[in-house]
Amino acid sequence: MRIATWNVNSLKVRMPRVEEWIGYAKPDILCLQETKLSDAAFPAMSFESLGYESVHHGLKQWNGVAILSRVGIKDVVNGFCEGIDPDVDTRLISATCGGIRVHSVYVPNGRSLDDDHYQYKLSWFDRLRQHLDQTTDPAHPVVVCGDFNVAPEDRDVWDIKKFKNSTHVSKPERDALARLEEWGLQDAFRLLRQEDELFTYWDYRAGDFHNHRGMRIDLVLLTKPLADSLTYTLIDRFARKGKLPSDHAPLFVDVADE
Repeated sequence: MRIATWNVNSLKVRMPRVEEWIGYAKPDILCLQETKLSDAAFPAMSFESLGYESVHHGLKQWNGVAILSRVGIKDVVNGFCEGIDPDVDTRLISATCGGIRVHSVYVPNGRSLDDDHYQYKLSWFDRLRQHLDQTTDPAHPVVVCGDFNVAPEDRDVWDIKKFKNSTHVSKPERDALARLEEWGLQDAFRLLRQEDELFTYWDYRAGDFHNHRGMRIDLVLLTKPLADSLTYTLIDRFARKGKLPSDHAPLFVDVADE
């Protein structure tokens, strides 16, 4: 089974690229972030014509997350579960697809270390951990994937010195991600690939993509039952090239069927 995640940075703009990518990558489950669409505007019929059921959680031009599946979708939850302080944004959707509990997440950016949005980001991580505690079990097949807006290690950014006193690499953010992994999740990409400077995001400005100035902030986190059957992973840099690309590349993992 192929599980993929992609921050598309506006599905309205990027839809032809997404359709093209689905055509050759053929994911069984695809999590999307930053769709920037309302639920009413989400192109569910277009995805259905490609063989995918889909669910979406979005509000107008900001944020927005989705799950596409050709192995079924059920038990959908928009946002955090009942009993957790709700999120004002649309940054999380969960569903069961082919026996796997799937979470598509778009973690807040944080903006700057002295911004209220940074505290919101840390709070959001804590609530995601609570959501997992209350809704699922790490002994089961679970995937949490998306744009985490955190580079887990210094080698996951192009030059750590350029990120001094900035978000995405601060200790509180990395600690928040580590607490999430301590729940029972493993970074699928790092289980198979140990090279430095393999990135999923490059700013549009100053030719960052062509100059290899990026960050690895899009992750696929797996519980042990899935991690033990992991066979392959790839950041598809090809999808970051060409006409009207997202500033993120899709990331996918393959897990063997039981």
